[in-house]
Amino acid sequence: MRCDFNSLVIFSVVLRIVLIIYGEWQDTHMEVRYTDVDYLVFSDASSLMASGLSPYKRSTYRYSPLLAFLLLPNSFIHRSWGKLLFSASDILVGLFIRNILKLRGVPENLCLISMGAWLFNPFTFTIGTRGNCEPIVCAIVMWIIICIMKGKVLQAAFWYGLVVHFRIYPIIYALPLVLVLNPRNIQAGSKPFLQTWGATQQKSSQGSDCKGESFFFDSLLRLRDLLTRERILFGLLSASVFFFWTWLFFYLYQWEFLNEALLYHLTRTDPRHNFSIYFYHIYLHHEREFSILEKLVSFLPQLTVQLVLIFRYAQDLPFCLFVQTVAFVAFNKVVTAQYFVWFFCLLPLLLPWSNMNIRWEGLSCILIWMGAQLHWLMWGYMLEFKGKNVFVQLWVAGLLFLAANTWVLIKIMCRHKFSPIFIASQKTSVKSARKLQ
Repeated sequence: MRCDFNSLVIFSVVLRIVLIIYGEWQDTHMEVRYTDVDYLVFSDASSLMASGLSPYKRSTYRYSPLLAFLLLPNSFIHRSWGKLLFSASDILVGLFIRNILKLRGVPENLCLISMGAWLFNPFTFTIGTRGNCEPIVCAIVMWIIICIMKGKVLQAAFWYGLVVHFRIYPIIYALPLVLVLNPRNIQAGSKPFLQTWGATQQKSSQGSDCKGESFFFDSLLRLRDLLTRERILFGLLSASVFFFWTWLFFYLYQWEFLNEALLYHLTRTDPRHNFSIYFYHIYLHHEREFSILEKLVSFLPQLTVQLVLIFRYAQDLPFCLFVQTVAFVAFNKVVTAQYFVWFFCLLPLLLPWSNMNIRWEGLSCILIWMGAQLHWLMWGYMLEFKGKNVFVQLWVAGLLFLAANTWVLIKIMCRHKFSPIFIASQKTSVKSARKLQ
C-alpha cells in the first residue's frame, strides 16, 4: 500500500500520543517504568526552578538550565508536557529530513522512505515518548543543515551556538561547518547552488567513492581560504550566542552550573558499566583521582579519527556529520543507548546516495550491529540483575561492539556516493588555484 506524506505524519503523531498515554498507564500499574529515569531528573530540576531554586539542587542534573525552563509546564499543566515536547521535536526531525532531501532534488518516494526510516525506527519513536531530550538537539542540527544549504549563514550560526550550549557534543561539527562555508560555495549576496540527487547519480557511475576527488589539493584550497567573511561571521556569532547563554547562567547559578553542565562532560569518568571500551579501566581505578592527562588521553583516538573524517568528507556535509558522530560515540569514554539517536537522525539523509544492497549488505550490517549490542546487554543483565562477576566479559563485549561499529561504518563509507551539497563556483576555484601556484 502506497503511503503519502500526510498519512505518514498523521500515523507518526498518533503512534507517539498512544505511547505517551500507555507510558502513563505502565508507570502507574507496573513495576518496570516506561518513563526514562532521566525524565524524572529533568522534571525535578524544572520543579526546583519553578520554586525559584537552582535546578542543580537536583543531583545528577547535568544539563543546561534551558532544558529545565522548557519543562516548566510540567509543574502546572501536566507531567507529560516534556514528553509531548520531545515527541513534537521527533516529528519535526522527520519533516526536516524530507525538507533537506527535497532541497537536494531527491524524488518524493525516496524522501518518504528516508523520512519513515526515522519516524518508525522503534528506537527513535520510543526515546521521545519515554522522556529523553535528544530529539530537540537532533531537530536543531537538522535546521542548521537547512540554513547552510539555503545560504543563511547567520541563522545557522545562531542555532549552532545555542545547540552547543544546550548539549555540548555538537562542538565536533564546528570544523566541517566552517569548511563547507567555502568561498567557492557560499558567496556574499548570492544563494549557493545545490548539488542535486540526479546530477550525483549521473556523475557517479563508479559505484562507491572511497577515493573522493582531488582530496589533497581540495584540502589545500580549503585551508588557503580559511579566513573568509562568512566563516568569520559564523564563528563570531555562534561563539557569541554560546558565551551569552553560558555567562547568563553562570551569573544565575555560579560555578555549580559551570561544573555540572559543561566541565563535567569534558573530564567525566563514570565507573558504571556502559558500552565504552574504557569503562573497565575507569571502574578498576575510580577510587583514586585521575590526572588531567589520563582524563584527556581518551580524546586522542577521537580527535585523530575526527580530523581524518572531516578533511575527507566535509563538503558532503550530512554524510560528514554522520560518520563523525558514529566515530565520536564509538570511541567515547561513556557510551549509552541514548547517544545512538545522535547519528540515527542523520542516517536517513544518506540513504538516497548509498549503493548498499539492502537485502544482503544492509541486513548484515543491521544484524551485526544489533547482535553486538544484544551480546553486551546479556552480560549487562548478568551483572546488573543477577549480581554475577562478569566485568571482564562485559569489557570484551564492549570491544566487540566497537569492532561492530567500525565494520558497519566502513561498509557505509565504501558504499556511499560522495556528493558535495554545493556546486563549487568554477571562477572562484580557478582563482584560488592560481594563488597556490
